[in-house]
Amino acid sequence: MHPALADDLSRLPELLQSARDFAAREVSGIGDRPVVPPAEATKARPLPAEGVGAEGALARFAERWAPGFSASAGPRYLGFVTGGATPAAVTGDWLTSAYDQNATGGDDSSASALERETLGWLRELFGLGDAHSGAFVTGATVSNTVGLALAREWLGERLGIRVSDAGAAALGPVDVLSGSPHSSIPKALSVLGIGRDRLRTVPVLPGGREAVDVARLADALEALDGRPAVVVANAGTVNTVDFDDLRAIAELKERYDFWLHVDAAFGGFAALSPEHAHLTAGIDAADSVCVDLHKWLNVPYDAAVQFTRHQDLQVRVFHNASPYLGLPTGEPDFVHLTPENSRRLRALPAWFSLAAYGRAGHREIVERNVAQARRLGEGIAAVPELRLLAPVRLNVVCFTLAGSATRERVHALGRAVAESGEAFLTPTFYEGAHALRAAFSNWRTSEADTDRVLEAVTRAAGSPRPATNS
Repeated sequence: MHPALADDLSRLPELLQSARDFAAREVSGIGDRPVVPPAEATKARPLPAEGVGAEGALARFAERWAPGFSASAGPRYLGFVTGGATPAAVTGDWLTSAYDQNATGGDDSSASALERETLGWLRELFGLGDAHSGAFVTGATVSNTVGLALAREWLGERLGIRVSDAGAAALGPVDVLSGSPHSSIPKALSVLGIGRDRLRTVPVLPGGREAVDVARLADALEALDGRPAVVVANAGTVNTVDFDDLRAIAELKERYDFWLHVDAAFGGFAALSPEHAHLTAGIDAADSVCVDLHKWLNVPYDAAVQFTRHQDLQVRVFHNASPYLGLPTGEPDFVHLTPENSRRLRALPAWFSLAAYGRAGHREIVERNVAQARRLGEGIAAVPELRLLAPVRLNVVCFTLAGSATRERVHALGRAVAESGEAFLTPTFYEGAHALRAAFSNWRTSEADTDRVLEAVTRAAGSPRPATNS
């Protein structure tokens, strides 16, 4: 055994304690450090010939790389839709690495049973019935890709073709309809051989909405003259967190033949709040559902789930035909349900967080973040130099400059906020306007953090900070 490796093994408890102490210092101070540190290039060094051992590696990391990491797990990182990691989720994630389970099957470990229990809890959380089976994947993009892979196989069934055997070309042109699809949808269509150009956007409701006009969707389905199609519905759009009427879309299945995929990456968490649960009504009728857990469940990257009513098609697409893995059974191993063979036990951090805080704890995070988004929205609306572009429907605030809102000026505003170290927002384009969006999904965020974000944005926009509601 290499001397450094042997030494690390003999001192493993001490090394883990050092890592724990370092991590504790970093995490405890995350609210005080710059959200985005100043950009400083770190020059790559050659691969060490012998190595310095784990303790030496930790010291080098702390010196060279840690200072450049963003505070993306902190309370004022409002770019994209980024959660943090609850204490229980971090505990589960550390144990995931310590146990290092390859959660593909149940012959040698209880890891798969734990994943199934966690999936059952999540089904209950999101209002899905027992007809939906699930599996953990890396993120919303893979979850959407898996759901659309099943849709592709379903389309083949309608034509008497096994696409998993014959290939996507055997299908011919496919019709995929959606009102405001996330960018991961055309990416998935590209990966699956369906093609980005087969995504047809259906008109949305008037008045700045991002929700699909169901009557226009019905017209588009009618125009297909009986050809089966795929409909991608949105439970929470990225710009304004608008929701398609899932129940009305599902009712169209009585008249038209289509696969209903629901992208509920973060909007699915509306189901936890009695005030907003109606937004996800009808989600149980979906053929496949995407929910991203490293967003609003606040578990570490990477973690998402994919649910479907059609596990038979899932097995047909993803089964791994190998004698040493065995054949799919009545309860298929996860190796037969996702693109991965080897897979990290992503369920364990989610299990820990759900066991630790339950429905009530995660509902509190959702409702607190929604209140914070409203608070920021009200503050921005009171700043003359800023303009709110849409109502704050859930947890995202979409706004721009009140005057000339060119791409250059809006992006400069975002950079100025980031360079202040106070917050991080991401740009977007909505209703013909360049804009910024602040997405609240971190369990740490407080009213005081929200006010600091408003102050940073106001200062960057060149206006004194307005009064906020206490």
